[in-house]
Amino acid sequence: MNLPHRSPAGGGTRGTERQPGAEGPPASGVSHGDVPSIETVSSFPHEVRVIEHTWIPMSDGVRLAAKMWIPTEADTTPVPAILEYIPYRKRDVEAVQDALAHHYFAGHGYAGIRVDLRGAGDSEGVLEDEYLPAEQEDALEVLQWIAQQPWCNGSVGMMGIAWGGFNALQVAARRPPELGAIITVCSTDDRYADDIHHMGGCLLGDNLSWASTMFAFNSLPPDPEIVGDSWRELWHRRLNGSGLWLEKWLRHQRRDEYWKQGSVCEDYGAIQVPVFAVSGWADGYSNSVFRLLRNLEGSRKGLVGPWSHKYPHLGMPGPAIGFLQEAIRWWDRWLREEDNGVDREPMLRVWMQDSVPPTTRYEHRPGRWVAEEAWPAPGLRDRWYQLTPGSHLAPVEGHERPDGSDTGEVEALDISIQSPLTTGLFAGKWCSYAAGPDLAHDQRQEDGGALVFQTRPLEEDVEILGAPEVELDVRSDRPVAMISARLSDVRPDGKVTRVTYGLLNLTHRDGSEDPRALEPGRRYEVTVRLNEVAQRFPRGHRIRIALSTSYWPLAWPPPQPVTLNIRTGSSRLRLPQRPPRVEDAELPDLPRPQGAEPVRKDMLEPPEHNWFVHRDLAEDASTLEVVNDVGTYRLPHANLTHRIRSVEWYSSVADDFESVRGEAEWTWTIARGEWIVRTETRTVLTSTSTHFTIWASLDAFEGEKRVHSRNWDVKVPRDHV
Repeated sequence: MNLPHRSPAGGGTRGTERQPGAEGPPASGVSHGDVPSIETVSSFPHEVRVIEHTWIPMSDGVRLAAKMWIPTEADTTPVPAILEYIPYRKRDVEAVQDALAHHYFAGHGYAGIRVDLRGAGDSEGVLEDEYLPAEQEDALEVLQWIAQQPWCNGSVGMMGIAWGGFNALQVAARRPPELGAIITVCSTDDRYADDIHHMGGCLLGDNLSWASTMFAFNSLPPDPEIVGDSWRELWHRRLNGSGLWLEKWLRHQRRDEYWKQGSVCEDYGAIQVPVFAVSGWADGYSNSVFRLLRNLEGSRKGLVGPWSHKYPHLGMPGPAIGFLQEAIRWWDRWLREEDNGVDREPMLRVWMQDSVPPTTRYEHRPGRWVAEEAWPAPGLRDRWYQLTPGSHLAPVEGHERPDGSDTGEVEALDISIQSPLTTGLFAGKWCSYAAGPDLAHDQRQEDGGALVFQTRPLEEDVEILGAPEVELDVRSDRPVAMISARLSDVRPDGKVTRVTYGLLNLTHRDGSEDPRALEPGRRYEVTVRLNEVAQRFPRGHRIRIALSTSYWPLAWPPPQPVTLNIRTGSSRLRLPQRPPRVEDAELPDLPRPQGAEPVRKDMLEPPEHNWFVHRDLAEDASTLEVVNDVGTYRLPHANLTHRIRSVEWYSSVADDFESVRGEAEWTWTIARGEWIVRTETRTVLTSTSTHFTIWASLDAFEGEKRVHSRNWDVKVPRDHV
């Protein structure tokens, strides 16, 4: 099968805009261990021995690969253990970050255990999808194995970012007796509503990006130095068995049992252990912190900083914090039963962000820490604004929701919008990875294709904490439509910084389990919930809400161009206002970032991480190009060299909704002496008004000899998307 070729900008007059930003970790969302400036600790209360590899046997005969950091005295005085259980290759890809954290834990008297999932890294078996029940069953056996080791006292905690944060929650819901507490970072309790696949019932562009990332990871072999002569057999089992995850995900476009499995929101009461939930405002998973605090019944704590999808001790944008020290305090309280006061501290601590000029990457976000004793916080007050003619947000006196059936002096006027398909080219990633310029750009470029409503210059500062909502009185001329709502800070010089945003597939207006087509011309009252945020709008600035009918490529567009009609007067914005408190200034300082000495990583060829917007004016074609070149690096501890490069393209032509196309290519080479393997993966996603089409290819090489090749050509019907 010949895959269709990419043509990002046609052959006419071309304009290319390079989005500003410095190099950073890869745009795929997988950290390759780069460590910012933190205090490296080399002397600890406990000496540590590192076990580079050990096997953990499963009941079905499969063995999982583990690396361990053990306090030397644990053989005579057993200690609690901390498990991190992820698919990202302990031997190489995550080796730097693993040593930073787990050696630190061991130095403070905990056994640090890093386990590769079944079918990932050096573990045996095949990884067939994310968050499967089998993954959780394996975790239960891993916990049992750890607790039975002579160096463990039987008490285990789980910690992880992203995948490891997900399965910490999922395993906690299984109530294994060995599990004493968890720390879940940048994760979710709801795999459908608030993960990388969907948002508000809309299909996210990151669904393709993430599928491509795991397509590449799943194509890699285990290390022959670890698994021996069986490496090639294990590799080919993965190449033949892992499958095309993008197809699996696209066959579940509504909230069905596939997504409910592994979503702990289905039964919050199942989790009985203490939970420390952490995220960042630039991350894609900040909302789950607030839902977990609201719905869990046991001890829980929330922390949200200005960070992207990173551990807080590596946090960007800054300020990074001493997260590992905070983790030790959490483990001391719940695994050692030390009365250190962690459970008497405020339930929620967040970074109240100050206003900043718009740009696509920040080294630091100004602001201050604020705290709440409980969530929902009793001191919050709803601040309402009505959408009025003349593009105004008119404040409503008091804190009561205005009555939409009686607009008083506010004129009820219908305003129509059909956004350009390219509205969203400067939206950034659904989830920022601090990978160069992946945050939203100046919104003036986006708001020209939107309905915009804004306040007059504020007479006093306004601070919000929580999830803003836009209630809309809307009708559509198509049965399937979406709306993007963006809350922004308008500076006195006119620059516009996006603060938060939300999406809603209008066929999911009453829920995502049973979406229903719109009746063209009929009016609906819908609510668009925006992402949680803490933000200060300064005096003299304006608050803006922008509404558009597309947000490509952050979200996949509807099947056809849509015109929405918004009725002013009966449409409104709700902001969760938080009055400043003197108690905020009395919060104790968080420690500065620390970590153990990371393993050595030698860069042989420099990385490149950048975003480009290409405009072909002759063909009216637009392409967003995301370059994620990790460069070439060597890990002396494993004598391995990696060369990793991926590029993504998201393109469209004019307002032709059937021209929308996403494509991702990965090339990954691993070498040790004469042993050289390379995999090349490519995924293309297009759509018509009725179907999605996936073209994909996977090629694997030993040296220059191709030893595996497979192609896919799949059509999946659209289901109210």
